Amino acid sequence: MTILLGPDTVRAATPAGATPAAATPAAAATRRPSEGSVHSWDLSTGVDGPGTRFVTFLSGCPLTCLYCHNPDTWRMRSGKRTSADDVIAEAAKYRKFISASGGGATVSGGEPLLQPVFAGELLHRMKHELGLHTALDTSGFLGVRATDSLLRDVDLVLLDIKSWDRDTYRRVTGRPLRPTLDFAQRLADLGKEVHVRFVLVPGLTDDRENVEGVAAFAAGLGNVSRVDVLPFHKLGEGKWQALDMNFTLHDTPSPTAEQVAGAKAVFEAQGLTAV
Repeated sequence: MTILLGPDTVRAATPAGATPAAATPAAAATRRPSEGSVHSWDLSTGVDGPGTRFVTFLSGCPLTCLYCHNPDTWRMRSGKRTSADDVIAEAAKYRKFISASGGGATVSGGEPLLQPVFAGELLHRMKHELGLHTALDTSGFLGVRATDSLLRDVDLVLLDIKSWDRDTYRRVTGRPLRPTLDFAQRLADLGKEVHVRFVLVPGLTDDRENVEGVAAFAAGLGNVSRVDVLPFHKLGEGKWQALDMNFTLHDTPSPTAEQVAGAKAVFEAQGLTAV
């Protein structure tokens, strides 16, 4: 279930009993109320962390993934300038419902770590003002921008590892793999819970050795509690067309149920829980 909302519906009000923004680490660092570029937010169940979640999608991403279903989030200027106060006020409306479902709040994108101060502000206030379980959805490419303070306010990291083969990773994302692996190891050293996300694309990421590489790496970290094997789909192709962008995977089929099951079996063979 996904209920689309948007930043045009915000109200510039701080929830009753909330700590003023100036008291939070991000606002103290910037000496002003934190603002960022927000693409949208929604209520999501089952795909952005456990339970029903308030998901804030930040604009801007350094990756250009071939299968991205939200290319309209790539440019920060495409978002709406929004204050942390407004986002928190919107999330507060759903706090009881979210808590009752065992859910929480997820900061996603785009790539949230392109706006680390704003992302950190949201995570801190979602956790400490609203009392919600927090998740950070990231490719890990900008993991060096995540301070220890930011990560202390994160209960779960949804980490996209898009390929183990370096050449394939660069082909898929336009960027090198190493920063993601370094961030994954840092999360392991911190004991931070991680869900790995791996998109299975026939003819691109489904090579057996590639899947085995991701699985062995994830299993070796010791902090990966779940792996989401996500079948490639073309639901975002219309957005590429609307942006006059060439969707090069137009002729690529979605993986079959058997192919998805086979990939999950590779992760399970490493002792991981794959869904």
